[in-house]
Amino acid sequence: MATLFIVCRLANADEQPLLTLEAATQKVIQDNPDLAQTLARAKAMAAIPSQEGSLPDPQITFNAMSLPTNSFSTRQEDMTQIGFGLSQGIPFPGKLALREQAALYEAEAATLNADELRLRLLSDVKTLWWQVFYLDRTVEIVDNNHKLLQQFVDIARSKYEVGEGLQQDVLLAQLELSKLLDQKINLNGMRRSTVAKLNALLDQPANHWLQLPAQLALNLPEIKPEDRLYQQAEVSRPMLESDRQGIHAAQSKLELAHKDFLPDFNVEAAYGARNNMLDGTRRSDLLSLGVSMNVPIFAASKQAKAVDQRTSELMQQRYALQDRWNAVRSEITQSHSDYQRAKQQFVLFDTGIIPQARQTVASMLAGYQVNKVDFLNLVRSQITLFEYETQYWKAFTEAQQALAQLCANVGEDEIYE
Repeated sequence: MATLFIVCRLANADEQPLLTLEAATQKVIQDNPDLAQTLARAKAMAAIPSQEGSLPDPQITFNAMSLPTNSFSTRQEDMTQIGFGLSQGIPFPGKLALREQAALYEAEAATLNADELRLRLLSDVKTLWWQVFYLDRTVEIVDNNHKLLQQFVDIARSKYEVGEGLQQDVLLAQLELSKLLDQKINLNGMRRSTVAKLNALLDQPANHWLQLPAQLALNLPEIKPEDRLYQQAEVSRPMLESDRQGIHAAQSKLELAHKDFLPDFNVEAAYGARNNMLDGTRRSDLLSLGVSMNVPIFAASKQAKAVDQRTSELMQQRYALQDRWNAVRSEITQSHSDYQRAKQQFVLFDTGIIPQARQTVASMLAGYQVNKVDFLNLVRSQITLFEYETQYWKAFTEAQQALAQLCANVGEDEIYE
């Protein structure tokens, strides 16, 4: 494990609240509008199953039957009655349960989709945070190199003034200083763009200034082998479980499509109240009972086609799960490989290349001061050191970004040995 403790200094002189990586991840979970709307959708989906599992609302009817239009009297005609009725639709046994079951699976899938989005947002925030960190480090390296090259300019000018140096050495150093200023302009522009993206995820104004902590303890831990990460992802990745819930929902809908060949029923009861006739004849009230059902006479073009549709949807869900599983394993392997490569590069730069490059620069500077090394080689050695230091921080940042992506790919943070 390679461990490094560094001190970060940002160019902005104004004191700003520090945005730690932990604070950024907490804020995106609390404030991100995309996650909020996905959670709201999952909550809405959770309210559907009980609706799908309930009977249709009963119908109540009121009527005046056979009312004479010449008098509107309820006692004039023998058939006149004031009635009210009640009817209730009853799906064939098992249909409501299947509808509720399918809705439950879809609601669970919606919740899992919100969990998947949460993982992706955490990965995106970590990736952008480390990118800002890298840009800050690179700007710091540019500033340090600018100071060193300025010292080279002063040395070259002093030697030129006493006749021991060349004017072209001074001009060459000034040119390199201008190049560093150009790089700093580009880096600051990249930082503003990256901060704008990070602010968007954190639900903040795009131009909101972000300042990273002054001190960070950084390390690159050992991670589990790919096969073990595959096993974890198979049970932990929300996206995979969401696809499994989609398969269950499609299976329930297929079973429901088969049941649609069976009729649904409607039970009715009506009561008719009749007044006595005008001549005093007493009339009995009437009670009507009835049961009706639909007849699937168009089954070949309707119910059978629905079964075909649901069968194809079930197959589509199964293929989608297999394709997703292949993609997840590919993502894990890619992130795993990226991390191992970046970690090895970081260790190589930390323990070998950069110390050697610094020794080379110090040796050439001492040689130049006694006219044993030409100025061009001295500048080249410093530029090479600058490039190595930049690659050093790039390797570290890419390793951290790969870890963030690997956690999202696996579906949990337990990826370390």
